[in-house]
Amino acid sequence: MPESSDAGARDSASVIEASEEQTSGRWRDVLALLVLGAVVLLPLPALLRASGAPMEEGFMLAFPEQLLQGRLPHRDFLHLYGPGALWVLAAAYRVLGATIGVERGVAVAQDLVVVGALWIALRPRGRWLATAAAGTAAVILLPLGLAALAWNGALAAALAALALLVLADRCSGRPRTVAIVVAGVLAATAVLYRPDMVLAVVAALVVWMFQLDRGDRIRLGAGFVVTSLLWLVHLVTSGPSESFRGMFLEPVFSLRGGRSLPVPPSWDRIDGFLQRAGTMAVPPWPVPMLSESAQIVVWFWLIPCSIVLALVAAWRLWRTEPAAPATRAYLPLAVYAALLLPQALQRPDTTHLSWVSAVTFPAAIAAVPVLLVWARPSMSRRLGNGVAIGAAAVVLVVVIPFFPFRTYVEAAGHTLSGTATGFDVRRGDRTFPYGSAADAAAAQQVVDELDARARPGESIVVGTNDLSRTVYSDAWIYHLFPDLVPGTRYIEMDPGLADGVDSELPAELAAADWLILSDVWSDWDEPNDSRSSRSQAANDVVASSFCEVTANDRFRLLQRCDR
Repeated sequence: MPESSDAGARDSASVIEASEEQTSGRWRDVLALLVLGAVVLLPLPALLRASGAPMEEGFMLAFPEQLLQGRLPHRDFLHLYGPGALWVLAAAYRVLGATIGVERGVAVAQDLVVVGALWIALRPRGRWLATAAAGTAAVILLPLGLAALAWNGALAAALAALALLVLADRCSGRPRTVAIVVAGVLAATAVLYRPDMVLAVVAALVVWMFQLDRGDRIRLGAGFVVTSLLWLVHLVTSGPSESFRGMFLEPVFSLRGGRSLPVPPSWDRIDGFLQRAGTMAVPPWPVPMLSESAQIVVWFWLIPCSIVLALVAAWRLWRTEPAAPATRAYLPLAVYAALLLPQALQRPDTTHLSWVSAVTFPAAIAAVPVLLVWARPSMSRRLGNGVAIGAAAVVLVVVIPFFPFRTYVEAAGHTLSGTATGFDVRRGDRTFPYGSAADAAAAQQVVDELDARARPGESIVVGTNDLSRTVYSDAWIYHLFPDLVPGTRYIEMDPGLADGVDSELPAELAAADWLILSDVWSDWDEPNDSRSSRSQAANDVVASSFCEVTANDRFRLLQRCDR
């Protein structure tokens, strides 16, 4: 056979082999995504039925509906973050209805985007490594519950932007252009959700810009800048001074004394009230473990350790393989993860630690093989990936199992058994799942009484039994009564705000028609200023102007006496 024929045959065989390998790789990707999907989907049915956080999920139900009724964040009701989450939820409520099912559906979408975006961003480091890292994020995030909170939405938007840039790096032409522009839009959207994420988002974009050509940098920046112009809409409608107060003065200065926790956390006690309450009735764990409070301390220190691992690995990759697609994908993610650290420091409870470690731990998992191969050049990347996956499993199952992994396993068990952990309080077709059967029954009594007596358009205030200590609120009650007008800007109640000496609450109470006071949070105890009583002015208005209609050991319904 002629030599040219042999060469042609070899070329054809190479093409066929490459095609088969590519097809095989796609199927392995599909298998990896099916495994990741199982990790995500297993606890979801139980979480959709689970009890909600009375204030946090409550205000994410109430705030967007207030927006639809013409009341604006920062101007008409206290809101500590950007308008992005409220705009998105308001649109969803407008189209699909203002129900807890819709709100939790948005929350599921946010978490799915976080997990999927991490898989895409880390896929260049290895298929199963990316699957383990994204699965770790799912195990950390999902146990927090399904509430469409602003931080989760900001994470989803920012990580989706980074994932789109990774995908754009693999294509050309119009798909690349569109992906880069949309990435800029999503990055700006993340800041619309959480303005305090701006440093992390912008730093990650800048890293990407150094890796793009001039045209792509312009496209990425244009998407970001044009979307950021939506801030003008918010400032014009809500007002510049009100927005500055709501997003900067109140969360940074007024709120901090009553919400901060010790840094580092206490070794011998759980500092956060809600986390402490969550340890009161839990099933046993088969693996010996540290005390719950000690695990929080270890978890806290694992976050800066994971950031150091990620940054050192990013530096190593930049020095050795600066142009490799895996390096280009990893550098911005490592920078983004590192700059989330302030969120863990400001209040190191399990919620804030989860919000940050859901990104820093996956970044660290991808860093481990890089550092192992650096230390031992003879080690294969596959072995390094296996070590990283094993180390992640040890951390979640043995080192800090109590809060993320145990709760995940418990939710998965409820899915398989079909049991629910929330007890519904109902009014018409609206419900809210409360965490205690006794408290839900007490709340239902008050809800039924108010439903029978109140007339549409009347105003209602929901607060703590002692309004000189507004440590928390049952904001979900506003969701059950969309026909009543919130009589206060403090739908969300925080120490140092609603109970402050300059609070508007006393004047608002004087004009309100109905008042529901909750005793559920009276034993709130954290090592911060929330222990202290502040202004008694609101309590004085209640004593002089309101008459009790019905009461039980958890809730009281009062009516303004001169009605």
